[in-house]
Order: sequence, then C-alpha cells, then structure tokens
Amino acid sequence: MFIGPVFTREAAVTPRRSKFYVYRSVYVAALFLLMCTAWLVLAGTQVIASVGDMARFGSSIFHILAPIQLCLVIFFAAFSAAGAVAQEKDRKTLILLLMTRLNNSELVLGKMLASLINVFVLILAAAPIFCALFLFGGVSVGQVLRVLLVTLVTALAAGSLGSTIALWREKTFQTLSLTAMVISVLLGLSILIAWRALFDRFLGIPAAQWGTAINPIWAVMEAANPFPTSAQSLDAIGGVVGLHMLIMSVAIVVTNLIAIALVRVWNPSRETRRGKEMETQHEESIWGAEHDMAKLDQASANLQRDTAQDDRGEQRRAGHVDARTTEIVQDHRQVWSNPILWRETQTWAYGRKVLIIKFLYLLLAAAVTYVLYDMVASGVAVYRGDQLGTSIPPIAWGLVPLFLISLVIVNALAVTSITNERDGQALDLLLVTDLSPKEFTFGKLWGVMWVTREMILVPLAVTAYLWIAGAMQSDSFLFLAVGLAVMYLFVTMLGLHCGMIYSNSRTAIGVSMGTVFFLFLGVITCILLMISFTESFHFQLFPFLGFMAGGGLGLYVAIGHRNPSQAILWSTLLLPGVSFFAIVSFLLGKGFEVALATTLAYGFTTITMLIPAISHFDIEVGRRSGNDED
Repeated sequence: MFIGPVFTREAAVTPRRSKFYVYRSVYVAALFLLMCTAWLVLAGTQVIASVGDMARFGSSIFHILAPIQLCLVIFFAAFSAAGAVAQEKDRKTLILLLMTRLNNSELVLGKMLASLINVFVLILAAAPIFCALFLFGGVSVGQVLRVLLVTLVTALAAGSLGSTIALWREKTFQTLSLTAMVISVLLGLSILIAWRALFDRFLGIPAAQWGTAINPIWAVMEAANPFPTSAQSLDAIGGVVGLHMLIMSVAIVVTNLIAIALVRVWNPSRETRRGKEMETQHEESIWGAEHDMAKLDQASANLQRDTAQDDRGEQRRAGHVDARTTEIVQDHRQVWSNPILWRETQTWAYGRKVLIIKFLYLLLAAAVTYVLYDMVASGVAVYRGDQLGTSIPPIAWGLVPLFLISLVIVNALAVTSITNERDGQALDLLLVTDLSPKEFTFGKLWGVMWVTREMILVPLAVTAYLWIAGAMQSDSFLFLAVGLAVMYLFVTMLGLHCGMIYSNSRTAIGVSMGTVFFLFLGVITCILLMISFTESFHFQLFPFLGFMAGGGLGLYVAIGHRNPSQAILWSTLLLPGVSFFAIVSFLLGKGFEVALATTLAYGFTTITMLIPAISHFDIEVGRRSGNDED
C-alpha cells in the first residue's frame, strides 16, 4: 500500500485484538443509552401529543449527539496519534524505524493512520445510531452524511496535528500539553474571528462564517442543521460546511508535509545524538587506535602540566586527606530526606522545554482574562441577584476552558512522571532502593503540583479577579476555590494511580486523560439534556439512573479492576450519582451543595487511590509477593 508496511501491519493486527470489538460495542452502547436517557427525560416530564413532538425530539437529540461525538473524536484522534509516536520515542524504537528502508512518508503517514484505525471504526459504528433517528423524524439523510463527513475529516486533522507535535517534541508531557493547548488556541482563535476582533470580511466571506468554518464544533452543528447557512461566495464549495472541509484538508496536508520533511531532522533528538557520539568516542578509546592513544597521552600530559602550575592544587595535595575530603563535600548539593521530591522540585526533571508550555498557558490565560475583563466592563459578567438559578452564568464560558486545560496538563504530567520512569527503566532502580511508599508517592504528588504551579495558581487568580470585580459573590468564590483545589488533587492522584497500575505507557496515558475528559464531557452532556428537554430538574433522577450506572461501571473498570479494593469500588459507583446531585444543585443555583458534593465525592475518590499507593507499594509498581499471582 502507498502508506507503507506500518499501516498495513496495524490494519491486519488490530482486528485480532478483543479490545477492538469491546471499544466499538461500548461506544455504540453509550450513544444508545444516551438517546434512551433523553427519551425518558422527555417522556417523563412532558406529554408527547403529535408527530411534531417526535420530530422535535429527533432533531434535538441529533444536535446533542453530533457535537458530543465530535469532541470525543478530537480527543481520541489527537491524543491517540500523539501517544503512539511518543511511546515509540520513550521505548527508543523510533530510532529502529528510522534505520529501516521506510521512507519519510511511509513512516509518518503509516504511523498516524495506524493510530486512527480505532477512531475511524468508532465513527462508522455510530452511523446506525444516527440513522435510527430517522424513525423519530426531524433528521434527514443529508444531515447525517454531512455530520459524519465533517467528523471524519476533523479526526484526520486532529490526528495529523498530534502526530506532527509528537514527532517534533522529545518528552511525552510536552507532546500531550502542546497538543491540548494548540487545539484550545485554534478554538479560541475561531471565537475571536467570529466576534470580528481581527477582521469583518475576508475574501468576500463574513467573519462569522470564517469563525464557524474554523471551529469544528460549530461546523458540525452547522452540518446538523436541515438548511446550512450559505452565501453567494461559498456556493461553489458547498457553503460553510464546505469551507470547513477545505480548511481541514489544507491543515491535514500542511501538517503532514511538515512532519514528512523534518522527521529525520527532529529525530533522533540532539540529546540522543550527543549520547551516541560520546558512546562512539568511548568505544574508540577502548579499542585503542594508535592516534586515539596518542591524543590520550597528550591530553594526560597537558592535564599534569596544568595541575602542577595550579597553586591551589599544590596546597590541597600538601594538606591532610580529611581536610581535602571536607572541602570537596561542601561543594556537593544537599539532597533532601525525600530524594524524589528533591529531584522533582530542584532539578529539570522534565526538561527545560516545560517553560514553553508554561509560557503558552500564560498567554492563553491572559487572553481569557482579557475576554472576562471586557465582559465585566460591559456589565455582562457583573453579578445580579436575579441571576440566581439561571442555567449557565456568562463568565463560565471563559472560565471552563481555562479550568479544563489546566486539569488536563496537570494530569498529563502526573501520569507521564510514572510512565517515563518505567520506559526509561529507572523505575527498576527505584525498586532496589530503600525508598518507602510514602516517599515515592508524596514525592511525585507534590512534585507534579510544584512543576505545574502556574496551571494551578493562575485559574485561582483569574477567579479572584472576578470576585474583586463584582462578577462573583464571596461565597461563590470560596466554593469554587475549594472545588478547584480538590479537583487538582484528584487529577494528580489519578495520573499517578494510572501510571502505576498500567504497565503499558500508552494505555496508562489514555486511561488517565480519558477519565478526566469523560468526566467533564459527562457533566456537560447531563446539563445539555436537562436544559434541552425540561426545566423540572428535581424529577430527572430515574431517567439518568442507567447513565449513572454505566458511568460508574466504566470508571471502576478504568481505575479499579487492576487494583481492586472495596473503597475504590464504592467511590467509583457513588461518584456519578453525587455528580448528578451537584449538577442539579448547580442548575438550581445552590452553590454550597455543589461545593459540598464535589469536595466529598472527588476528595473521597482521591483518598481511595492514595491509600493503596502508600500502603501497598509493591503491588502498585509491579513487585509481587510470593503468594501473589503474576
């Protein structure tokens, strides 16, 4: 095939794995369960009296499922492609691929498309669910085809972006963080364009239509409309949806061309090449080439001459050995009683390139702060008493993306702090030391939070600004600050937990970041369902029971079945129900109940993951006692 043997092998091997069918079945079942939940919400709170009511339901659930699937596809495609390449780098197998007869296009396109096989299959597997909405009415074949086409092209663009960044960056954390921030920046750019902050018209197309075409979420919602917005200048390419397809196609071509052209420039990295050069020089000196020995003798003679001329060196040789030893020891760095925490906080354990990620995040936070400042100045974000109990406050649209990105970055660093140790075979060395479970766990926990302190403190600072500006009450600010602190502890411990219980780095990263993303998406989905079909939030517990049971089971499978305990079982089963209570309380404007439920639910889940880590160190990192099974 034109994309090479990497994709050919993956296409032949992937269908043989049982996970291939499990993922597809679970995804289709989740969409079907979501549709059934929406029907129960509608039928339990309203009277369906005509065919028009059925058609309105079909159209409403279609407009909810389409963007939800697109969000999942963007996440899966970008991080699956990025994780696949990052794993090759961590295991040093990408160098082996570069040494084969594979050309650049076969390597880049093959690896990228191979990582997207599961994503493409999930999209196609969901097509019958969307077609089933024909039975309700309100949805046409053209709408479904447009949505599927936009979703497929967006998945390919997201995968191309993740693959290119992964081939460029060396560290897994850098890859994941940059991928998340680039996607967020592109979405934010589309909003600025739609607000006419950059231009009013370009190439005869209004700024609002450019913003819709650049933003995949807006584009898929436009594709879900029966009659998409069009303009005379866009008729030739199929309207706004066609413009989106064109932009995504250009992005796919450009990102892959960059990766194909520079893959052997970026890889091996400078550090790898420098290490190989040192090894080569060392081997040459060992085998004793004559010119190397001559150089070595000359260097030794120069060193002796320089030492003889050094007065300070003469004084040290004339002194007592104890004095010389004391003087040398004083120059050494003092390591703390917890060496893990010392390494995480006092060294560049994750490379100096982490400063780039912090700088980009601060730029993103500055842009969000400016938008919130404009909302406060115009009076949109100023708190008023009649806002109590409204659905979603205006300031949430600026705060939520900032919170989500920070949570994802903190979680990414937490899980990669363990997977990098394992892939670099440093974890085996730690196992033979006298490190206690508490030292290792708390060292990683506080170390990760120290490295990502900007991602933790900046959202709190932005929230404090809104409180000072009058856009938030004092109790709301306190509840939000406490809730954020608990969530940061939760995502950090979740990353460490997944990194320790999954031996495969790609699986650990996927489960950890996927759990954070699914929890966020599940909350958003519940809010959309409640707002779209009814305002009687008190009476929606029964329709959401199946949704909560499925979420609890999935959460237990993700973080509990490999290290089972009664505490983790109960926390994962109760977390969706408590989250539902928090959502209802939020929609009813009860801030204290939201903060209390969030603190108890996620705080308890954090403790259930922390206790096994500090008390059963051997099981967590892979060492087994004689009575344990392999």
